[in-house]
Parts: sequence; C-alpha cells; structure tokens
Amino acid sequence: MNFHFSPPDDALEGRRIAASARYSPRVVPLISPLIGGGVIVAFACLIAQAFFRQGLAAWSAGLAYIFYDTCLLAFTGWQARKLYRPALPAVSDAPRPTLAVIIAAHNEEHAIAVTIDALAAQTDAPDLILVADDGSTDGMGDVLETRYRLQRPEFGQTCLPGPVMPSLRWLRLPQGGKARVLNAALAMTDCDIVLTVDADTLVENHAIAAMRESFRTEPGLVAATGVLTPVCGKGPVARFFQWFQTYEYVRNFVSRYAWMQLNGLLLISGAFAAFRRDALVTVGGFDPDCLVEDYELIHRLHRWSAEHGKGWTVRVIGAARARTDAPETLMSFLRQRRRWFAGFLQTQRWNRDMTGNARFGKLGTAMMPVKALDTLQPIYGLAAFILLIGFVATGRYALAFPILLVMIGKIVIDISFHLWCLGHYRRWTGDKQSAGAAKALFAAVLEPFSFQLMRHAGAAWGWWTFLTGQHSWGRQSRRGIVAQAIARLPY
Repeated sequence: MNFHFSPPDDALEGRRIAASARYSPRVVPLISPLIGGGVIVAFACLIAQAFFRQGLAAWSAGLAYIFYDTCLLAFTGWQARKLYRPALPAVSDAPRPTLAVIIAAHNEEHAIAVTIDALAAQTDAPDLILVADDGSTDGMGDVLETRYRLQRPEFGQTCLPGPVMPSLRWLRLPQGGKARVLNAALAMTDCDIVLTVDADTLVENHAIAAMRESFRTEPGLVAATGVLTPVCGKGPVARFFQWFQTYEYVRNFVSRYAWMQLNGLLLISGAFAAFRRDALVTVGGFDPDCLVEDYELIHRLHRWSAEHGKGWTVRVIGAARARTDAPETLMSFLRQRRRWFAGFLQTQRWNRDMTGNARFGKLGTAMMPVKALDTLQPIYGLAAFILLIGFVATGRYALAFPILLVMIGKIVIDISFHLWCLGHYRRWTGDKQSAGAAKALFAAVLEPFSFQLMRHAGAAWGWWTFLTGQHSWGRQSRRGIVAQAIARLPY
C-alpha cells in the first residue's frame, strides 16, 4: 500500500478558518437568544422561590432540576428501545476503505508502546499507524527508536518505514497542542478513514474492523465514536472513581445512541474516534483554539452537511470498544470536567445560531436547546443542594422532609434506569463484564450525594474558566489500564 506524505501547509488552516462558525458573521434567529435568555431567567425565578414561597415550592430549583433530568431519561429510554432489535447486517459492494490511525502524543514514554502494540494486534490492522509527536521531551522517541527501530526524523518530517512494523511512522513536530499535530498528521496521509486514538487508550482487537466496516457500508457516515470503558488505579479512591465513572459512561453511551436516532449526536470521544478524511478536510480539520476540539468539530460537520445538503451522519459504533485511563483522584477529575465543560460552553457560544434553528433539523430544534439548558444544569443541581442544606441549617425540617421524599422517588427512577441501561448496553456492545447490577444499585443510591456533586463542581469550575479565559489543565497520571498493560510488557 502506498501512502502520500507531504509537508503540512497552510491550506488546511485556511479551510479551518473559513469553515469555523465564529469567523463568519451569521444571522442568529430570534429563537436562539430567547432560549438562552430563558434558561437564565428561569433559574433566577426558581431561586427566588426559596425567599418568597412556602412548602415544597420553595425548593423549585431542585424540582426543576429533577424534572429536567427525568425527562432526559425518558427520552433516552424511548429512543434507545431499538437496541432490543438486532441490527440487520448492512449490504454494500463498496470497496474496503483504507484506514490510518493517528496517535497524538506528548511525553508518552510509558504508554506509547502499549498503544501501538494494541493497534498492531487488531484482527483488521490499520493500513497506517502515525505517531504525531507533539514536541515530546521525555524518552518516547527512544522507545520508537529501540523497540520499533524507527529513525528519528527532523521536525516537520515523517520517518521512513522501519523493519519491525512497516505500517508505523513517526511524525515529529514542535509542541503546538493536540489539534495542531492532528491537522499536520492529517495533511500527511491520504487514507479514506482517519482514526484518532489517545496514547492512554487501548482498543480491543476487533474495534478497527468494526469501524472500517461501518464506514464501508454507510456512505453518508462522516464521524463515529467507539464505546469507551474507563479504568483507574487500584487504590480505594481510584476504585471509587472507577465505580461511578463506569456507570456514567454506560448511561452516556446509551444516551448517545438515543440522539443518534435523530441524527442529533454531537458528542464523540476524541480518544477513539474515526472520520471520513475528505469530510474532515472539507470543514477545515481540528480547531486548535477550542478546548474540546473533537466536540467542536462535530458541530462544523453537521453545519456543513445542513448548509450544503450532504445528508451526513454521525454515529456511535457499539462493536468498536476500547478501554481508557480515567481520573482517579478528586483534583484530576475536577480538572478534566473543568476542561470539558469550559470547552462545551465555548462551542455552545460559537454555534448559538443553531439553537432552535429548524434549518439544522432535529439537531437544531431538539439537541441544541437541550444543550442550552445543559449550560446551567450543574448550577441548578448545586443550587438545589445548597438550598436543601440551608433549609436544614435554619431549622426548616418540615420542608426538608417532602424534599427527601422527592429525592427518594428520583433515586428509584435512577435505579430502574441504571438497570435498564445495563441490559441494553450489554446487548448492544456485547460487553458482559464492564458493569454489574448489584454495584449499579449502590451507585444510583449514592451518586446524588457524592459523584454527582463532584461533576457539578467541576462544571462550575468550567464556568469560571470560560469566563476568565484561564486554560491551564495540569497532567493526568497513568495508573489505570495503560499502567496495567505496561507491567505485562516483555522489557
């Protein structure tokens, strides 16, 4: 197989700027600011009830939060009911597409070999594995030289194939961030499909085959995410975070399936995501100015599809599974959620003209209004909890009791939804080991008083980051699945 490599130029950057929503003046329909402003006004009115109303109505912010979350669960349940039906195998005579994997890596000395070996062990191995080295200063280059016998290239160049793994290449670049190295790597391959994998993500051996087949049989598919399972370390705190994040991921991926039914899926996981290269280049690649480049990119793909009548789709592929390191301490978890939520707010602002806009189909009339509500959902949740504590602290126990009954009812709903999700998730992905029903019950009971508050706290921190423009994230340690795999390496 011959691949075309060329030095990155400014063409892709130019297309990115031309395609980006924030660089071009757009007409914002009246419904968009009405929805956004309505969320803020509703929050202020609901909080005011604590000072002017008696009885359960004083906790209106909490009631609104619970009602909204329950509506989302009902929507997910209705749309994801189709997971009960086995999918018919797609029939297509389209040729097998070529597929390149890009690993954007910075100082991944201990993880890079594990990630590469997992890709090489696929039942349908990628045609190209390109390590996009983002100015690493640790021993990652030594690993590539000694273990895979690659020659160290000059900055801005890609090495020749090595004798150990001919499909493996090494691109060295000055440090510029994940989006920039992904764009540079994208410019150096002409494969039909480009798959991005983080250096702390291990794909299961059938995942590439599932991705390639989905793109082969669905000509309109331009972006797809695999299903991720979080793995943390072995300590008690790490197990706590793995426990809750496991069920969070299960619910989230079932929810993504539900939105996929409306062609309204916006959230993919850049740690394991595939794109049709032509579409990716058309919309300008990854945006280095965004805090969550994978999430922002999907907005541009949907926008381009709607504006040019392409009929593009975005999917989550249940048969493409991977395991990824997840935060295992409170601070690393809060930093992750701070970045995610700040990037979400940033992208929501850039694409505010899509909110309520029927031009974008169900994405505009359903998903984007939900996202507008989500901007304040964690603030609603924290405010409800603070009000409840305030009622108890000021001796308003008679009010706290009916609130507790409402919360117990919500926990019962959550338990039912947890168990329902587990059954559907297992049918969909074939993964029988990632989650257990007994632990799911405990997670549903404890989550509102622990993990959920941590999520909201991270999101509130994200609001501060978004408003102040402070974008320093820190570094996550590798003690989960990558560390466990490293221990099994033969050297």
